[in-house]
Amino acid sequence: MAQGSATGNFHRIEMYADKPYPQYEYLAYRMLRYEITNPQGQTSDITSRYSTAAIIPGPTIIMDEGDVAEITLYNSIPNPDKIDLHENVSLHVHGVHYDIISDGTLKYINLFQDEGATLVSSYTYRWNAAAGTAGTWPYHDHNMSTHNGAEDKGLFGALIVNPASKTVTVNQGGGIQSVSLSSIKKDYVLYVLDDTFAGTVIDTQTGKQTPVWANPALTAQAGSNVRFHLIALGTNFHQFKLPGYSWYDPVTQTLIEEKAMGPLEKHVVAVQAGASTVYMDGSFAGIAQNMLGSFTVAP
Repeated sequence: MAQGSATGNFHRIEMYADKPYPQYEYLAYRMLRYEITNPQGQTSDITSRYSTAAIIPGPTIIMDEGDVAEITLYNSIPNPDKIDLHENVSLHVHGVHYDIISDGTLKYINLFQDEGATLVSSYTYRWNAAAGTAGTWPYHDHNMSTHNGAEDKGLFGALIVNPASKTVTVNQGGGIQSVSLSSIKKDYVLYVLDDTFAGTVIDTQTGKQTPVWANPALTAQAGSNVRFHLIALGTNFHQFKLPGYSWYDPVTQTLIEEKAMGPLEKHVVAVQAGASTVYMDGSFAGIAQNMLGSFTVAP
């Protein structure tokens, strides 16, 4: 079996691309198997952290800088053209390193080969979370139906690459503090769509992932550190706000209270939970479409 780097873990992942609701056009990724082997050769099976169903958004994959992942994708999406069984569905990721054979695009884009799973064959991708790739990144289909893929039908998910330092910068009581990554109690992965928020809540103590849909209600314990992982999808521009909170911005190296985001841009908000509030898109379009959800902090 292929291995990761000398210092990092090796992630062996198998996923399906499914059509979970035959009566609708939605498509979704489904986790089949997820194992992690550490540099000492010990393997842990974490498949149970994920839903057994095809979900929108797709499974969130979590790596550390220095880790390597091999992801095999299977295609079980029915093809309306019964003659041609070779339509591709793929995984195209942002942010981390990979060779051309793991780009997840079609030959007329990458000038090499079609890089996706068909109804008759799977496809395996290799991602390298090399030094400098820490962050939250989208992955999505790039092949289905057109070269732009079927991201708009539900084939998208997130990759979180945690820093090798195992630390995160949090606003605690108005001060910028570098704290242990293990102090983060919940990760909220939120996709900022054109008309709503959708995402996944991750309990970092158990690793359990719970898919949530339109403008989900989020909860936290007072005094706990949490992270909002924001990924903008679609075509609109947004203005993320968390009234009553400010957070560290690594670009300006200051505390900010709002963040402008365009298509496929991403941002991480790390805060210490204090008072209950809402998260929202403060842009004109976001306000008009009531893009906000509750953030309830329990004592």
